[in-house]
Amino acid sequence: MAVPRQRPPLLIRPVREPATVPPPLAGPWAPTDDRLDRADLLPLPDGGHGPEDVLIDPDGRVVSGDEQGRLWWWPADCPAGTRPTLLAETGGRPLGIELDPVDGGLVVCDAYRGLLRVTPDGAVRELTGGEAVHLADNATVARDGTIYFTDSSDRFPLSHWKRDLLEHRPNGRVLAYDRRTGRTEVVTDGLYFPNGVALTPDESALMLVETATHRLLRVDLPEGRATVLTDLPAYPDNVSAVGDGTYWIALPSPRLPIMEKLLPHPRVRQLVALLPGAVQPQPRRYGLVARVDGAGRVLRTLHGPSGTYPMITGVRQHGQRLWLGSLTAAGVARVDLA
Repeated sequence: MAVPRQRPPLLIRPVREPATVPPPLAGPWAPTDDRLDRADLLPLPDGGHGPEDVLIDPDGRVVSGDEQGRLWWWPADCPAGTRPTLLAETGGRPLGIELDPVDGGLVVCDAYRGLLRVTPDGAVRELTGGEAVHLADNATVARDGTIYFTDSSDRFPLSHWKRDLLEHRPNGRVLAYDRRTGRTEVVTDGLYFPNGVALTPDESALMLVETATHRLLRVDLPEGRATVLTDLPAYPDNVSAVGDGTYWIALPSPRLPIMEKLLPHPRVRQLVALLPGAVQPQPRRYGLVARVDGAGRVLRTLHGPSGTYPMITGVRQHGQRLWLGSLTAAGVARVDLA
């Protein structure tokens, strides 16, 4: 049974900020590699869409969710066009998906139910409920089983994420769930729609992105001190560790000049937030992922200028293939890196 959806506040509370200018996609961000426009598609069944994140489990299964609250899997070596097998139903909206190193199950961030565990046979259990966690988004799991995850906004549900970006307040935080005690603690707060998160190889810090401020941060553990590493030319979403001290970042859209021009005008932003979603500023239909090192230096970018696979929110490397998820697409995508 689907869980109730939170009702968003009617009005946003924007603050005045200086206008900024999006940098061009140039230098290491230049669109010299456009292979994302030629990615293979593995469709969701029954009109499903929105496979926001993607994971490859130890059995070689590619796991993703959909907007209807279902989790699906495909064989990693299956041909393009293969339809998936149902794994579980969360009753909410699964976003970030991570492997649980304790027993091979899954840790799922559900936008409406909070942090969940899904066993290999598909049983679903709440770890932190949707009342304590407003918008569970992305997670990373330490070797001792501690789950670090983002609670992107304490004011707006996923269905109204644009309002949080227009409000442009630090409504988000990073939490840590200790399975030994069942307690959830705040690692750091005062963040602008924190989204993707990944542990460093020595687990001394988190690599974290803020969607609203398009920044990549390092959060030292356990004290939670955040350091900005770089300003990105696109809005970031999920982050995944490769395992060698580098990380893939999914970037669903290049930055929008109109959004940054509106920052000094809180009253205008308040009016824009009341408009129907279809006439609010829209993400660009452009595929983009980037690989960075622990200092935030860009090592590689892959582009899809035509937006054949749009609004990429999840990215995961498995061998010499890159798997992609999307907030709006009708399936997961796969592209060769070689």
